[in-house]
Amino acid sequence: MQVGEIMTTDVVTVSMDHTLREVSEIFELEGFHHVVVVENDHVLGVVSDRDVLKTVSPFIGKLAERATDLNSLERPVHQWMTRDVMSVDPDESAAWAARMMLRRGVSCLPVIQDDKLVGIVTLRDVAFTAIELLEAAADDENALGEAA
Repeated sequence: MQVGEIMTTDVVTVSMDHTLREVSEIFELEGFHHVVVVENDHVLGVVSDRDVLKTVSPFIGKLAERATDLNSLERPVHQWMTRDVMSVDPDESAAWAARMMLRRGVSCLPVIQDDKLVGIVTLRDVAFTAIELLEAAADDENALGEAA
């Protein structure tokens, strides 16, 4: 099975100047856990919901909230995004991509073809695929048991 068969093609991208507030809103409204940072069609980085949680002040919305806490929401993506991003080709093995994510401790890989972003593959995509394969294997076993 190849990455192109399991990747998500509906990739949300942001620019280096998007703010923490804007990215937080994207995650909240869209239900995504990753956005890809692009400039002139080139992938420069990735932002995950965990990056947002690490960057946002824990005092926002609390009695101890200060103006500096609120100002942190205006920090641009380029100040806190993950820059050293490994990418993958859609023709690469999905198992290889999953193994690389686990080894590197990342939860997504941008999928690049001909220097263009064409998708994103996440550990969640891998998990859903694994579930489908396990269910299919169980159905096959049940069918064999019934035939005997």
